Amino acid sequence: MKSGSLEINNEVELVEKLSEKIKEVKSEIAKVIIGQEQIIDQLLVSLFSKGHCLLVGVPGLAKTLLIKTVAEVMDLKFSRIQFTPDLMPSDITGTEIIDEDPVTKKRNFRFVSGPLFANIILADEINRTPPKTQAALLEAMQEHRVTAAGVTYNLPQPFFVLATQNPIEQEGTYPLPEAQLDRFMFNLWLDYPSFVEEKKVVETTTSQYEAKLQKILSAEEIIYFQDLVRKVPVADNVIDFAVKVASLTRPNSNGSPQFIKEWITWGAGPRASQYMILAAKTKSIIEGRYSPNIDDVRFAMLPVLRHRIITNFSAEAEGVKSVDVIERLSNEV
Repeated sequence: MKSGSLEINNEVELVEKLSEKIKEVKSEIAKVIIGQEQIIDQLLVSLFSKGHCLLVGVPGLAKTLLIKTVAEVMDLKFSRIQFTPDLMPSDITGTEIIDEDPVTKKRNFRFVSGPLFANIILADEINRTPPKTQAALLEAMQEHRVTAAGVTYNLPQPFFVLATQNPIEQEGTYPLPEAQLDRFMFNLWLDYPSFVEEKKVVETTTSQYEAKLQKILSAEEIIYFQDLVRKVPVADNVIDFAVKVASLTRPNSNGSPQFIKEWITWGAGPRASQYMILAAKTKSIIEGRYSPNIDDVRFAMLPVLRHRIITNFSAEAEGVKSVDVIERLSNEV
């Protein structure tokens, strides 16, 4: 099996190669992005799991720069879509235009692809565009294809969407419904940098420093690694743990803790169990291990469950957020 410069004889060697490549990728990203190691880890896990991410953070935290850097290091086509209230579905998927032959004067329709036809998509402020356009993006995320004038066009592979939301200035926005939020593998919250990190950010961005990034992975290699994730064996007790965690978030489930019944209206569905196992598989092989353990599932609990459990009025009155519920559940399981 060959993939560019990568020659792989078996899955064991492929795991070792992936682990080495990820270290190189992180090293290159660190030339541009200071700190945010946990967010970078989660982004890479989502990418190699064939998932998508919703990234929530205030302006100015380098969300765009981060995803652009990831695309450059992995030699992938990058596209940024700035979502606005007047954006239509065809603006992102593409549209048909009329071409006229200069000789025969015959007119034909020709499809002009939109910004969705890229490997890595930054969907900036997804909650600022109407539901019709949100649905077009989410359909492309799920199906990896778009349809225009009855013709289906496949999107390039790998295909990864990072959608951002601004937690402030919620006036005039269109919040994503829970069913559509469920299509995102991870919900990540980007915090302010520490004092030391921010000082280093200011020093590098206000000087003549310009990072020269090396291309570490190709699209073909990433697809091989994504396929490898599906082949990773998982012990029954690890799957049992993931399914148990998801089921305990449901207030009507047998054995749910009392605080779940008091604070939660709706718990996580089966997709949460699937994503926790996929994330655990990916994390294990990224770290050079051949099978995930329960700690790998715990790593995925917060980003997978954060947007999948809905707190009720009692929780809001007590100032309890979904993150608090997940942390308490993690301690008690």
